[in-house]
Parts: sequence; C-alpha cells; structure tokens
Amino acid sequence: MRLKKTFAALAVSACVASGLLLSPTPAHAQATAAQQTISIIPKPVKLTQQNGSFTIGKETRIFVDPKNDELRKIGEYLAQNIKEKTGVQPAVEQKAPDKNSSNYLHLTLSTPIDTLGEEGYTLNVTPENVILAAKAPHGIFLGTQTIRQLLPAEPTKSPVALPALTVVDKPRYEWRGMHLDVARHFFPVEFVKEYIDYLAMHKMNTFHWHLTEDQGWRIEIKKYPELTQKGAWRDGTLIGHYSDQPHKFTNERYGGFYTQEQIKDVVKYAQERYITVVPEIEMPGHALAALTTYPELSCTGGPFEVEKKWGVFDDIFCAGNEQTFTFLENVLTEVMDLFPSKIIHIGGDEAPKTRWKECPKCQKRIADEGLKDEHELQSYFIQRMEKFLNAHGRTVIGWDEILEGGLAPNAYVMSWRGTEGGIAAAKQHHYVVMTPGSHVYFDHYQGDPSLEPTAIGGYTTLEKVYSFEPTPAELSGEEKKYILGAQANVWTEYIPTTDQVEYMIMPRMSALSEVLWTPAAKKDWDDFQTRMQQQYKRYEAMGVNYAHSTFNVNQDVAVDPAQAVATVALATGAKGTKIYYTLDGSEPTTSAQAYTAPFELKKSATVKAASFDDNGKQMGKVTSKDLNLHKAFAHTVELKNAPHKRYTAEGGLTLVDGQQAPKSFSGGHWLGFLGSDLEAVIDLKDKQRVGSITSTFLQNKGNGIQLPAEVEFAVSKNGKKYKTVKVISEMPDKPGVFKEELTAQLPDKKVRYIKVTAKNASHGDAQGKNAAWLFADEIVVE
Repeated sequence: MRLKKTFAALAVSACVASGLLLSPTPAHAQATAAQQTISIIPKPVKLTQQNGSFTIGKETRIFVDPKNDELRKIGEYLAQNIKEKTGVQPAVEQKAPDKNSSNYLHLTLSTPIDTLGEEGYTLNVTPENVILAAKAPHGIFLGTQTIRQLLPAEPTKSPVALPALTVVDKPRYEWRGMHLDVARHFFPVEFVKEYIDYLAMHKMNTFHWHLTEDQGWRIEIKKYPELTQKGAWRDGTLIGHYSDQPHKFTNERYGGFYTQEQIKDVVKYAQERYITVVPEIEMPGHALAALTTYPELSCTGGPFEVEKKWGVFDDIFCAGNEQTFTFLENVLTEVMDLFPSKIIHIGGDEAPKTRWKECPKCQKRIADEGLKDEHELQSYFIQRMEKFLNAHGRTVIGWDEILEGGLAPNAYVMSWRGTEGGIAAAKQHHYVVMTPGSHVYFDHYQGDPSLEPTAIGGYTTLEKVYSFEPTPAELSGEEKKYILGAQANVWTEYIPTTDQVEYMIMPRMSALSEVLWTPAAKKDWDDFQTRMQQQYKRYEAMGVNYAHSTFNVNQDVAVDPAQAVATVALATGAKGTKIYYTLDGSEPTTSAQAYTAPFELKKSATVKAASFDDNGKQMGKVTSKDLNLHKAFAHTVELKNAPHKRYTAEGGLTLVDGQQAPKSFSGGHWLGFLGSDLEAVIDLKDKQRVGSITSTFLQNKGNGIQLPAEVEFAVSKNGKKYKTVKVISEMPDKPGVFKEELTAQLPDKKVRYIKVTAKNASHGDAQGKNAAWLFADEIVVE
C-alpha cells in the first residue's frame, strides 16, 4: 500500500532535514500572511480578519494549561503539524504564559465559552500570540485543525506566519460522520487510520465501520474463531460490473480480518482524534459469511459459501432459532468490549423474508409471539437485540428498514432510502442520522461515468453534496431536534484499493464537512469553490489521490424549439481555471477557442472541451459531446403515454434534442416508461424527404430495463392516416448493459409526421407488479 504522511507521524520535509529552513523574520512573515488567502473548510461560524500576522520562528512556544495531559498531547500534535510545514517544532510547555512571554500559542480551557458546547472554540491570532480557547479538549483539538489550515499547504523555505484574525466557531450537527465498508473489499489498519485522519482534518467526529457482510466477516470474535478462519475469506470476486452478463469471477482467494488488538489500536487512534468508532454487525440479512461458518443459524441448514458477487440474498439469520440470538448476543458482547461507543449499528437492511415465510421455526415464532407477518418478525428480531444492548448501556442504530413492522422503542434510525424514513422516525421522536443515497453515497459516480472508474451507479457531484440539507423542512421545530446529523456512505463493491477509496471520498468529504458544520445560512457554493483551490493544494501535499472530476468541463445544452438552435454552456465545478474548446472533434489545447460565454450551434458538431490552469496545465479530462442537428431536431413531439415521474428528462424534447444518452440511466437523459408503451409522434412542420428513422433504447436487465418487445415505425403526410414503414419484433438476445439503435429505411419520400411505437416487454399483472422498464432516447431522422 502507498503510505502517505498521516497526522500521527508527520514526516519532516527534506528541506528541514538539510537545515535550509531559517527562522522567519517578522517583515517577511507578515508579507507571506498578507498574500495568503484564508481558506478554512468547513467554514467557521464567524471569522474576522485583522491587521498583521503572527510569526512562526525558532523561539515560538506552545503553552497549555498545567496538569492537563490531554491538552499537552494536543499541543504536541499541533507542534508536529507546524514542524511539517515550517521546519520549526515549537516546544510545548505545561504552564500559562506570563506577562513577559511573547511569540507563543496558548491552548487553554481557562476562558470557556459555554454557548459553544463541547466542540466549540474561539481562536484569536494577533502579531504577539495565538490564543485557542474552548470549554473542553475536544474543542481545542478542533481549533487546531483551523490553525493547520492557516499554514501553507506545502512545506516551504520561506518565512511563515498566520494571518491575524478572530474565529468563533461550533458545529451545526452533533453527528458528523463517514462510513467505510471493509467487507466487500478489505483495507489494512494503516489505511483505516489514514481514513480517520481525513475525518479529523474535516472536523468530523464519527467513523461508521461496516465490519460484516455476505462477502466477508472482518472482526475477530474469540468465542467463534471460525468466523475469521472461514468466514473472512471467499474463493473469488466478481469481475466487472454486476450488470455485465454472464458474471465472471477471479479464482483467487480473497479476504482478511482485524484482530481484536488491531481494533483496539484503531479505536484508541480515533479517540486521540476525538472520533467515535461506531461498529456495524449486520443482522438479520447480509449474513452469508456467518452462515457459511455456522449454517445451523439459517432457516435451511445450508450449505453456503462466502459470496463472490454483490447483491441481496435470500439466506439470512433464522429468527425462529434460539441459537441465532445466543450467537449474536455473544458476538455483540465482544463487540461492546472492543468499542466504547454508546451507539452500536446492527444493520437491519435488505433482509428478504423468502426463507422466513417457508421456515417452520419462523412461522412458529410469529404464531407464539402474536405477530402479524414477517415484517413484524423482523421488528421482533431488532427489538430483542435492542433490549440486550440496552441492558448493557448501549443504544441501537439501524438502517431505515427497521421502521418496518414497528420501530424498536429506543432505536436510532439511519435514513438511506431518501429522507422519508428519517422524517417518519423523527415524527415518532426517534433520533435520526440522514444518509440518503441521493446526496451522500460516495460510491456513486461524481462525474461523467464514461470518464470515471467503474462505480455502482448514481450521479453525485461535488455541488450536489454541497447542496444537501440534512434537516427536512417537513418537520416541526420540535421534531427537527431529532435530526442528529448526517454521514456519507462508502460501499466498496467497486472500490478495491485504498487509492480508489481516496478518489471516491475526496473532494466530496470537504463539501459534506461544510454541510455538517457550517450554519445553513452561511453556506455559499461560489465561496466554497474559491476556498477549495487551497484545499486541492493540501490534498496534493498530503499525497491524496483525489478526484479531478470537478475540473472536467460540463457541457450543458439548451435546445430552443422556436429557433431550432442548440446553445452550449461550458462550466466546471472548480475555480481558477480557463476552458478551451473545439467544434471539429480535435483535442482542445490552450491554442483552441477560449470559452467566454454560451454559444449557439445551428449545425451538427462534436464539442470537445477541457480546463487548464494559468500555467497551461490541463486540470481535468477532455469531455466530448456529439450534437446531431438532424431533420427532427427541436421539433414538436407528442407522447401518448407520460413517462414515469422519475424519468421524465425534458419530456418529448428529449427524443429530438440532438444528443445521445449515455448507458447510465440515472443521469436524466432517458425517458423511462414503467409497464407502459412509448408512442411518439414528431411533427416536421412541413413535408420533407426522409431516408431513415433511428430510435435508441436501453437494456439493463439488472435494473429491470428491457428492450421493447416490438417497435413500429410509421409516417404520414397529414397526421391522420399513417403508413407503417417497418416493424421490428426480434430484439438482440444478449446479456449486459447496452444501447440498441433500431432503424427503418424509407424510399426517400416526403412526409411530415413520424410515429414511433415501442411496446413494453411486460406490462405486469393486474396491479402492475413485475412490469418492465422501457427506456427510450433520441429519434434521429435523416
């Protein structure tokens, strides 16, 4: 694994080692500070810049309150941070500065600000000293992260100073977290610590560690050693995406686990950074790694194998078997010994009831307990585990499925299927952590999928993360108090390496940190983009493999049906770059056309664009968009059936906007019909010679999207009487995700109206169940 500088052991730069860094002079230091842009993420509640700066030199000291070893450790931590950037490591002294002291930093609890809480702090930087004060050491630690961001991003030989300012700061939310799935793919302890360091850097306080799954059991349990001897290993791993058919697998044994000593070490490491580690032990679903080891805990008795592919599986813990609860209570007893967290996550999501419906033991449990159905059986399961954890002074949190069948009395809810589950739980006065897939699933694509590494799906840009509001407006003032905060989830089915984890979380973690810390009224996307310029430099200096997706040029095409023109607007999600583009398909350089304003296209073109810094360095990847201004471009389209509300795109205009949709169905480029047919009529306004009609459809069977059963192309001169040109009823029978273009050739005749009818592969039963999705895009008329 590529090891980087961590906050625990910060390496001294080469220039420091060679003695090249000199003690700064006040004049030079003030000049450095004056030129420095203050770029703190997350944005403080209040920051006021003053005149002057505080010089860091060999005489600089750090004072901490006497007889407080916790503050002393924080002071030493800060001294290491300063040393990395300046070559100067201030001495840490456990005493208050006296009237003769100068050029010092003082970390103190002697002037607490009660209204700022345990995590709030004040920071006052003057030319004479730096005073960091808080009610509790946690606040002091968080204040040191602000000081770190006042230092240069990279080690420097130049004199260094901190700009004079005052900060009054505290977090907006109590729960500010990041999740990491180590079950689908396993990551070493060293990286888990780096991950925790990233949380500390962003003033987050909760690390949700997802430790068990169908694909691997990652935590040593002394009472059940076979969980890691057998359940921590699988005999292969899915190659490519789940939607690629047929499935292919490696034949390499894969796995790993954390010993209890390693877990204790990680927990201690996190505690030193004021981060709570919340463990997750999945139940009753996602349990195949455990059931492979102990098949008697299932409904069928097995045999099973640790899963090689991703997904949701029918075999889960048997809720009618007393051994199941004995096993889980024993596991959780050891988990509680390892993790001091008040909160224990027990999953509760994606637990099919297929086996429970057929299991005599589960059905007997339903009857004996007077339960209504299998959903109430899951509620019984969760409530029973809650009682056990409550008896040991712990609190249960689970995914929002634990609402089904009745919520356990004291449970917290983690709302991932949108915010609806969180709203329902808050209305019942249960505490909630918001983590909707729409905004904070960092396993989703963050840029054009064609330019990104393979991901599970979705589309969550930096700006979308920044736009997230964890507290729903639907809640009353009293109910809003139950929203503890939010976190981002990092599921690792398609994230096999530590480098790729970094790519998926950075820079989106920076955006989330501001969502969770900064008052909503003070959030400003434009200002955030400006401050991110310095944050990117910090990433570079730290060796973080952050995504450059925000530097990619987004091409937004607006179609004007009245004028039959396409207006192209180019933009990036990053500041400090210039955009250059071409229209002939050639690669853009700084010698190409500089973008200054949206431009119109009245004929077909291939627009390629890229962003460059002031030195001419290309910052993102080249984006490309083919615009085909064919005969039907921007013409009126009437749809007989409305598309599904989730996939309306631009309505009928989507079919004639001159753009081909990507294979990803989630980007808003497709019209989606659930169980209904497509019937589209295009009016060309006058009779024109037409030689061919081509319509595009999508197949993604893994998500229920099928090619149409039949497509009919018809034409008309008057819009009343249509003549069928071609009927296509034989569709390609092949696996995987692909776009299919179906074409009808015409004998070069004049027509005004074109009708394309695509029959859905399945309309479902009388209630619409088992209906197929039909996805349609551009109808090209040549």
